[in-house]
Amino acid sequence: MKKLFIAVATTLAIANPAFAAVNINTATQAELETLKGINAAKAKAIIDYRKKAGAFRSTDELENVEGISPVTVDLHELRKDISLTGPTTLKKEAKPAAK
Repeated sequence: MKKLFIAVATTLAIANPAFAAVNINTATQAELETLKGINAAKAKAIIDYRKKAGAFRSTDELENVEGISPVTVDLHELRKDISLTGPTTLKKEAKPAAK
């Protein structure tokens, strides 16, 4: 049982940094730009839409944002990295090895 617990804890510790979620209701432009398929213009459009229409109630509402559609952004992949609540947590990038 102890070995199982250690194995599960180790797996979670290793896998944890791989998870990321950008809260589209509170994220800054820079945070939104970390999402695959979201450039500066699309990030600004998300923020503008959020200011005008209020908080996103569903990830499907992203299709209402100017410049974002299933043709321009892979919404299925995008939904894996966004949330509507909670803090924005970004993936930690690997640091280059010291010389």
